[in-house]
Amino acid sequence: MEYISSDTNVWLDFSLIDRLDLPFLLPYIYLMNNDAIEDELLSPPGLNKRLIDLGLKKAELSEEEFYLAIEYSRRFKKPSRYDCVALAIAKIRGITLLTGDGPLRKAAISEGVSVMGTIGILDQLLSENLISTSVYVECFKAFDDLNGGKIRLPKAEIQNRIKKFDNTL
Repeated sequence: MEYISSDTNVWLDFSLIDRLDLPFLLPYIYLMNNDAIEDELLSPPGLNKRLIDLGLKKAELSEEEFYLAIEYSRRFKKPSRYDCVALAIAKIRGITLLTGDGPLRKAAISEGVSVMGTIGILDQLLSENLISTSVYVECFKAFDDLNGGKIRLPKAEIQNRIKKFDNTL
């Protein structure tokens, strides 16, 4: 099983379309800092408990990760404190960062950290035959309906996937 350091927004995306379970079909162990789980996964109520029940693991920061997160907070202006923590965990542990946050993605890429987001999760679920094409398209249609509000995904990417697979149903 591969470990992945997790930011909040991907969980919110899947929560908003009521498909929070889907990322846990992949062979990953998702890690998130304890404080981020308690402070950021508050809405909808019970989200943090539900994620832990599904398999999200609490990650304690090492001293090295703690100091690197502080350095990232100073160096990168847009990512939040918890974004910098997730990036520090990914960097120090040599694992992928799960995020859809633009500034955090840019920071991760500049640090040589691989990044995966909501769209990547769905693409991988489909390519590994863990979900059907119809579920894949339903998810993207739901994201498209909510996009621009609480969900902020690249519209063209969503529509390309819907167009590519919707006519196969």
